[in-house]
Amino acid sequence: MNDKPVLLVIAHGSRDPRHAATVHALVRRVRATRPDVRVETGFLDFNVPSVQGVLESLAVQGVRNVVALPLLLTRAFHAKADIPAVLADAPPQLRIHQADVLGPSPLLMAALERRLYEAGLTPADTSSTGVVLASAGSTDPEAIAVIAEIAREWRHTGWCAVRPAFASASLPRTEDAVRELRALGCSRVAVAPYVLAPGFLPDRIARGAAEADVLADVLGPAPEVARVVLERYEAARMPLPAAVSAWRPLSSPESLTRLLRSG
Repeated sequence: MNDKPVLLVIAHGSRDPRHAATVHALVRRVRATRPDVRVETGFLDFNVPSVQGVLESLAVQGVRNVVALPLLLTRAFHAKADIPAVLADAPPQLRIHQADVLGPSPLLMAALERRLYEAGLTPADTSSTGVVLASAGSTDPEAIAVIAEIAREWRHTGWCAVRPAFASASLPRTEDAVRELRALGCSRVAVAPYVLAPGFLPDRIARGAAEADVLADVLGPAPEVARVVLERYEAARMPLPAAVSAWRPLSSPESLTRLLRSG
């Protein structure tokens, strides 16, 4: 008998059909990596099944333990408010652990580089290439600080320069970061979308990359992303008190730096 908790991947959802298709492709990779774990998908908005619908179905089937994993790269409003609110309305017989968001992680930095190399760069290009780390953006200062720190740490791996950019809520925009890297003297400029799936904001990032030399794909079902999903699942299902909380805030930029340099 499989007594492992069900892994419920919670995605934001989008009117853009590419979003759900990419989420399902990632979930298929997770399932293929860990066939011993039951993996379900629920959406907060726009797509079906809804998170609430999946939770109610699991309860009817007799499931008792669930790890709810936000398919998010930063801990902003959805992770702090929307998802806890939905989980609070789950059937009472379910014991739910909310896992941490995916980022930051050295594996995600590896996935970013995978996408850049797939777009045409080679490791020999790094020292002459400036990279725009382009995220969706957020009004949450914690999320913005995390993106900025990832960009600083990524620069230490050998790129000419790395600059953060945001498709909404924060500045600079992708096109402004591209021009800044040109002005710094980088021989080429690449844009690396720090987003999981296509949609409205990733399309805005792509438009902002019009003057760049290279535009990488979204992270999507990269194998490194699937590994992070499973890492977060394992951490959340650990016996108490090791996982009293699925998330503990990083106390300082130094602790984030240690995390990004680990692994």
